Amino acid sequence: MKIILTHEVSGLGAAGDVVDVKDGYARNYLVPRKLAIRWTKGGEKDVEQIRRARKIHEIQTIEQANQVKAQLEGVKVRLAVRSGDAGRLFGSVTPADIASAIKAAGGPEVDKRRIELGSPIKTLGAHETSVRLHPEVAAKVAIEVVAG
Repeated sequence: MKIILTHEVSGLGAAGDVVDVKDGYARNYLVPRKLAIRWTKGGEKDVEQIRRARKIHEIQTIEQANQVKAQLEGVKVRLAVRSGDAGRLFGSVTPADIASAIKAAGGPEVDKRRIELGSPIKTLGAHETSVRLHPEVAAKVAIEVVAG
């Protein structure tokens, strides 16, 4: 099935790209989550609009990405969450939680979809996550999860 991506999808493409995927993947995952729309001849007009919006919001050059990377790696991020006696969290830390904690700590605004968690954060302590700023630049952010 041919689809137009409306958001960046890891391993598939960026917003505005027209890609072929399996029917079930598009029908059951991408389209319901508003990550893509079905390709039509009229949809080609939407592709240009999506690409223009992407250029406005994305980091344009590697130099800009490196500046934002330096800011992110210099920020001390502390995240207060509810936890049990043994240090296990009630639930887990989400990319949206991390994005708001970075902003609250004085760092740059980060899109939650660009934050990559290797595995879910479900314990107190120090953790590390990656933020994709540019296809060639990723920042490592140290997060301290404390009981709150």
